Amino acid sequence: MRYKIVTLLWVAGMACGGWASESDNEPNQPKLNSGLLSGIKLRGIGPALMSGRIADIAIDAEHPNTWYVAAGSGNLWKTVNAGTTWKPIFEKYGAYSLGCVTIDPTNPNTLWVGTGEDVGGRHVGYGDGVYKSLDGGKGFKNMGLKESEHIARILVDPRNADTVYVAAQGPLWSSGGERGLYKTIDGGRTWEVILHKGPYTGVTDVVFEPGNPDVLYAATHQRHRTVWALVNGGPESGIHKSVDGGQTWQELKGGLPGGDKGKIALAVSPQKPKIVYASIELAGRKGGIWRSENGGQSWTKMSDYTSGGTGPHYYQELFCDPHRFDTLYHANVRLGRTDDGGRSWETVESSHKHCGQPRRGLPSSRPRFSPGGLRRRTLPLP
Repeated sequence: MRYKIVTLLWVAGMACGGWASESDNEPNQPKLNSGLLSGIKLRGIGPALMSGRIADIAIDAEHPNTWYVAAGSGNLWKTVNAGTTWKPIFEKYGAYSLGCVTIDPTNPNTLWVGTGEDVGGRHVGYGDGVYKSLDGGKGFKNMGLKESEHIARILVDPRNADTVYVAAQGPLWSSGGERGLYKTIDGGRTWEVILHKGPYTGVTDVVFEPGNPDVLYAATHQRHRTVWALVNGGPESGIHKSVDGGQTWQELKGGLPGGDKGKIALAVSPQKPKIVYASIELAGRKGGIWRSENGGQSWTKMSDYTSGGTGPHYYQELFCDPHRFDTLYHANVRLGRTDDGGRSWETVESSHKHCGQPRRGLPSSRPRFSPGGLRRRTLPLP
């Protein structure tokens, strides 16, 4: 908007023959006033800069050329031709900042959108709850949780489309709001919070066990943003497991780091569902990757790999390769990849990705740890 205003005033000034000032003594010098500006209307002239963060992507399994892309700060976009052309489909609703988008596995025309990007920057926009579309994004209805402000993930039970889980991080700058793990069994008409902690703690990730959606793993995250700092962890951050669809929960601790933890990402192996992975942020920009072989009852640290750049409060997501066991991808300034369950990591080629240009003299595919390291670091397996 400031570019439009500056341009408008410059044009108006030129039309007046230059800017009038106190030193101009010419009696007929035109003065800048509302009458001169009334004939000039503001209009969009296109983006001035490249886009920023992409919060989430959902691909239609039945029509793989149809994608939905949720921007952290700028709409939900749809393509039906694998990215050749795009259409914004969320411009007329209550939030421009999005945290996640999910396609109902039983009906590709049903979409769920969580508003409010789940990161901790000062500039992050907040949302106004959960939206649902029944027609592939032609129209959306707000389904509540308006005080959640930042929604990290939405899961739909593949056996029953009316059963939905929402990981709500809650307000960034204040306590309270709607934060925790919420569940609906009536398609979003009513919600029940099934996992919650203190007034500054929400849920930043939730995953099903493949083949058994009654088993869930959820990560709580205690945080608070002020103008001068981000308190990005606390004693209420942790990993929790339910085997009864969220009715009861067990906090998992065996082998996991003690003390205050920060943001946590979770993933479950699609090939061996008892294998669970966690990326855990610790104080002092430390942390790493942990792996469990028994459904979370005990854990082994695999490496010190953590998100680089601005840190895990931005990049803290894990994705399992659907075809290769123990192959994981870690969201980062430069996308990380491991093929040995998190023990060693390399950087995926990313020279054309936002913020992914390699440093001068370094190939972008070179293994990179951040902060500080450019060499591959591994820990021996016990």
